[in-house]
Amino acid sequence: MTGPIAIAFEDNHLVAVHKPAGLLSQAAAAGDDNVVDQVKAYLKAKYDKPGNVYVGLVHRLDRNVSGIMLLARTSKAAARLTKAFAKRHVDKGYLAVVEGTPAPHRGRLENQLAPRPGGARGVMQHPDGKVARLRYQSVADDGRRSVLAVHLETGRKHQIRAQLALAGHPIVGDPLYGKHDRLLRRPMLHAWRLALEHPVRREPLELRSPLVAPMDTLCAHLGFDLGQPWPFTE
Repeated sequence: MTGPIAIAFEDNHLVAVHKPAGLLSQAAAAGDDNVVDQVKAYLKAKYDKPGNVYVGLVHRLDRNVSGIMLLARTSKAAARLTKAFAKRHVDKGYLAVVEGTPAPHRGRLENQLAPRPGGARGVMQHPDGKVARLRYQSVADDGRRSVLAVHLETGRKHQIRAQLALAGHPIVGDPLYGKHDRLLRRPMLHAWRLALEHPVRREPLELRSPLVAPMDTLCAHLGFDLGQPWPFTE
């Protein structure tokens, strides 16, 4: 077992968790530890529910990405959240530690991404690939590495990792698109923020997940203020 989730938010319709790196969003094979099953077990125990517990998976985080993850507790909420994610009505914000210092410090990346050939892991730039767009802003750096706030405009597989690497600034600790780091052991990428309209109450909802080790220490070393506001305004 990789580690337990921590509950970030909960009401009758939704539950949000702080996902640790290394934990699958959903089981890929029988016996896999994953967020969905941990949330089901939590709800079953807390509310003493008999039988199966409904938990709707409405978005995913890569296994080695930590951060905020939102799930639905009812089919009504799941349907509305799935639609909101599909229509890009959910503001998804990430923090990434990258090699180098991007110039300009604030910009937009657009690439066409497709699966690598021959069943190889990951994605690559290809003229027939799906369009991937993101915005970034450097929020701290030491001249050698930078902390970027990243705002997703699309939701492609490995989008942030691939696009930043294509821009010449691979994520630190990412062996697939950059280089292996024996000390960090995983990409320094964290789902920091989700902002959306509550699917039932129709009220603004903002969820954040604090940085965890070793990314918190690395970001602080680079001069990032963990309490600073989200840099993008719509």
